[in-house]
Amino acid sequence: MINLMTTLLTNTMLTSLMVLIAFWLPQTYTYSEKTSPYECGFDPMGSARLPFSMKFFLVAITFLLFDLEIALLLPLPWAIQANNTNLTLLMSFMLIILLAIGLAYEWLQKGLEWTK
Repeated sequence: MINLMTTLLTNTMLTSLMVLIAFWLPQTYTYSEKTSPYECGFDPMGSARLPFSMKFFLVAITFLLFDLEIALLLPLPWAIQANNTNLTLLMSFMLIILLAIGLAYEWLQKGLEWTK
């Protein structure tokens, strides 16, 4: 119980101290460019309903799919240390083959080009 009270008191004191320091620090001059979010090359002050390239959207979705599938291979070094390494290597090899086939299909269908 004493540990809980000490932890809560310490956290409250540190938080209060940080808030007080933030109020005492000099305020910098902020202007609209500095406070606006970075929007990946799009003008954040313009209209939100600009036409969006569907081809670019499809390339982005394809990238996300391949990126998530590659993330499935990240635990492979730890999985190789298991008892059944043959099954692990077979499954990872099959996943890599599936990724290669998917990439070849996207390439042949010209799905990786967003400019015509």
